[in-house]
Amino acid sequence: MGIGSGVGAGAEGVHASVAALDALTALGALDQEDAFLASGVAVGSGAALGSGVVIGPGVDVLRRRYEIRLERLELAARLEAQLAAMKARDAAEAMGFQLAMTPPDASVQDRTYAEMSVVEEIAGVLTVSSAAAGALVEQSRKICSLPPVFQALSAGAMSWQHARIVADETEGLDPAGAAALVAHFFDPDAPHPARGAAPGELVPSRFRAKVRAWRERHHPETLQKRHAKGVADRRMEYTPDRDGMAWVSLYLPGDTACAIWNRTTATARGLQGPNEPRTITQLRPDIAASLLLGSASEPGKVPTPRADVLVTVPVLSLLGLTEEPAMLDGLGPIPASTARKLVADGANSFYRVLVDPRDGAPLEIGRKNYRLTETIKRWIRMRDGKCTFPGCTNRTPDNDTDHLQAWECGGPTGASNLAQLCPKHHRLKHHTQWTPEPATEDRSPGWTSPTGRHYKPEHPHPEPTHWPSAIHPGQRSLLEEVLLQRLAN
Repeated sequence: MGIGSGVGAGAEGVHASVAALDALTALGALDQEDAFLASGVAVGSGAALGSGVVIGPGVDVLRRRYEIRLERLELAARLEAQLAAMKARDAAEAMGFQLAMTPPDASVQDRTYAEMSVVEEIAGVLTVSSAAAGALVEQSRKICSLPPVFQALSAGAMSWQHARIVADETEGLDPAGAAALVAHFFDPDAPHPARGAAPGELVPSRFRAKVRAWRERHHPETLQKRHAKGVADRRMEYTPDRDGMAWVSLYLPGDTACAIWNRTTATARGLQGPNEPRTITQLRPDIAASLLLGSASEPGKVPTPRADVLVTVPVLSLLGLTEEPAMLDGLGPIPASTARKLVADGANSFYRVLVDPRDGAPLEIGRKNYRLTETIKRWIRMRDGKCTFPGCTNRTPDNDTDHLQAWECGGPTGASNLAQLCPKHHRLKHHTQWTPEPATEDRSPGWTSPTGRHYKPEHPHPEPTHWPSAIHPGQRSLLEEVLLQRLAN
């Protein structure tokens, strides 16, 4: 049975799961549920609920309530899988319809931008990032091209996570190899089917281990060839986290990664002693940071980073009167002490942005280069905080400061006609019908998609500065004037 013939069955499965959930939620509130379970009310010789459990006067109310919750969870998981199948089919078909509408003689570039536009439309509809939408489309197309996998998902026999594992592990396989892998795990009549639990009965990590082991044994390419492809995909990734922290991860050849781990571990063990309070877990990242940031002569000592970064600091916090957090461009809140250190030690590369103590609005950007273009770029970067395209989270310093209305079309070089765009969405703007609206000095532009959907801009929400508790409210106005005069001079 193909995907098209499975559409009706998939919808029927969703309706059946919803009906089963309705039956389990028909009891209503907890007090009504208790009364119903304990009353002995029965239809005929007994009222069956869920998995054939009979309701009667001798029922253990708390235990039955517990069982009902488990049954609901089981049904909800099945429904989630069935809805995931519908979403996958719709994502794959949306891309297919767009490609069918693209003229046959369209260039490779035009086809690429048409696909990018579909991904961004899906990202907007689902309110996810373009990377997440792109991954959904690719995974959906792969899953829909493997009927046994799609059918198992549509039936609720396994989760979306299980289906994604198949999509991931069949990447790089030719159609025959992918079909053989799927048959091994999903076709009980295959020559050598998988033994034991069905895919959906295994936790995802164990299912991935089994699939990957089979893939390694039966892959038509040698490991050397696949390793060469993996080396070509090596990369570094950066992910901001809470509490002023962040993650940096490296995707490297296994021997290189192992050598890095062993060296940092050995160096960390060498630094340990009665006068070293840091644990080995703390020493490893400190050593890695010192080596990357140019302090190899003092391993374990992390130098002040030097890169073009904006640090938004409340005036009173910079002066040491309060400990209100600052904002580090590309990360988020950082402790006031860290901000003061960055501004003092990294003055050549960290640009302080002081904010008005009255309302939290930016006052000025500290700088050594007074060229107007650099000042405007940093102002736009501070206003937007990231690429302004809907859902994009790219905060890298190499985002483009783009004219919303092209310069050659009369667009001025001012805050209302400038916005941050990452290189990818800068190109998309110029090659598709994604259209930005005008910005303002304190607001990023909104966007309209090719299908007419409007996406509002993300607004910053500055708050008034925290004042020291020793300062009486009546004294604040005078102090505000003094501070602003000092900043103006």
